[in-house]
Amino acid sequence: MRLRRACPEDLVAVGEVTVAAYAEFSDNNPDHYVEHLRGAARRDREAELWVATPDDSDEILGTVTICPEGSAWREIAKPGEGEFRMLAVAPAARGQGVGAALVGLVVDRFRREGAPALVISTLEAMRSAHRIYEAAGFVRAPERDWSPTDEVHLIAYRLELGS
Repeated sequence: MRLRRACPEDLVAVGEVTVAAYAEFSDNNPDHYVEHLRGAARRDREAELWVATPDDSDEILGTVTICPEGSAWREIAKPGEGEFRMLAVAPAARGQGVGAALVGLVVDRFRREGAPALVISTLEAMRSAHRIYEAAGFVRAPERDWSPTDEVHLIAYRLELGS
């Protein structure tokens, strides 16, 4: 598997993979959120969009949005902390280590940059994602839980990276 920055040719597929990955959780979300998930070009402009592909093709197996300091996509990170969003694995690629590889990429990135910690918000129902985060050493950070709307409650995880 290759992990690389998304390129313009990837953006439509990245959007569709993200929508497909979140489909089971977006039943109660308004249509504008599905379009938000599909908006890979905006994420690539305003943050950093990364993809996982097979070694021998450019098929998008998964994606993650890295939110560096100053990015409008940051939601709960404190100054100096790393944050990522929209970890998504194509339904056909689940169980193959794609999500863990993308999380590892993010952890390595912020560890190299000297961030003291890394945070992520997730829906309570996203149990598979929680297992990936916990396997990587993330712990629940309930003091950072929040709700962007009355219908959506997000729980937070945090990984201490050290200094």
